[in-house]
Amino acid sequence: MQTLLSINNLTVRYGKDVALQIDQPIAIEEGDRVGIIGSNGAGKSTLIKSILGLTDYEGNIQTTLKPQEMATHMQFNEYTNSMPVKYIMEAILDTKIGKNKKLSELISYFEFEDCLRKRYSSLSGGQKQRFTIILVMMQEAPLTFYDEVTSGLDFETRQKLVEKLVEWYRDKECGLCVVSHYYEELEQLVEKLLILDQGHVIAFGNKDELFHKYCGKAVFILDNSLKNQKLLAAYERLEAPAHLLALSCNDAEKERELTELFIQNNVNYKRSNQDIEMIYVNAKAAYEKSKGRRK
Repeated sequence: MQTLLSINNLTVRYGKDVALQIDQPIAIEEGDRVGIIGSNGAGKSTLIKSILGLTDYEGNIQTTLKPQEMATHMQFNEYTNSMPVKYIMEAILDTKIGKNKKLSELISYFEFEDCLRKRYSSLSGGQKQRFTIILVMMQEAPLTFYDEVTSGLDFETRQKLVEKLVEWYRDKECGLCVVSHYYEELEQLVEKLLILDQGHVIAFGNKDELFHKYCGKAVFILDNSLKNQKLLAAYERLEAPAHLLALSCNDAEKERELTELFIQNNVNYKRSNQDIEMIYVNAKAAYEKSKGRRK
């Protein structure tokens, strides 16, 4: 497998503040699907800008790719409103839609035909995202970055867009790096995770391996109610968002025990073996504990 990009000892400073500090080697390989997650200010967009050469950094970013072989979908995009998007698209891509089979197929794939005569400002949020995605995909880049590609869209539009992306990139050899705070979308799109917190890498690797490391074989997730707190008082719990309770399960016997307990007490629960939010919360807790930030 060819390595597309490797990062070593990367530091980005904004004035006197360190915005990003990557000490461990990070490698993105051909065919990788990497989800980049972290809270606001964690360094996600700073990382992408560093890779693309849009911000100064110290350290080493090595790549076999030329700048034009890396495509980027940024969170915010604006285009001229003086002409229909059909002509904007043709001008940016330097081709005619009617003469370009691939472009015509992408427009059809994303059901964008009815939008071509509209001006950019009159497009809905989902239509604007589809417009930019078409431009990005036309590059057929070996490595593509998507930064909050579904941000600001309603649930149904987000789901349809993610399904399109999953289908389009299935079995393709290009690498993808996806920044998103919608964990359920990343569960569909990515196979690896790069978890950032306050500019530091707290975990990087295959999401299944990270789940087993931080959460166990499976996780049971329940609402954080007084009833459920009492019910689980005798069990050791995982870290979880404030509104949830989570228990790790590593064997079939414990899984049967918990399932029977929930059924007998009429408790709604979710069982997962890939929940990215649980990976993030527990990886962050383990990192903070290792740094002496929490007991």
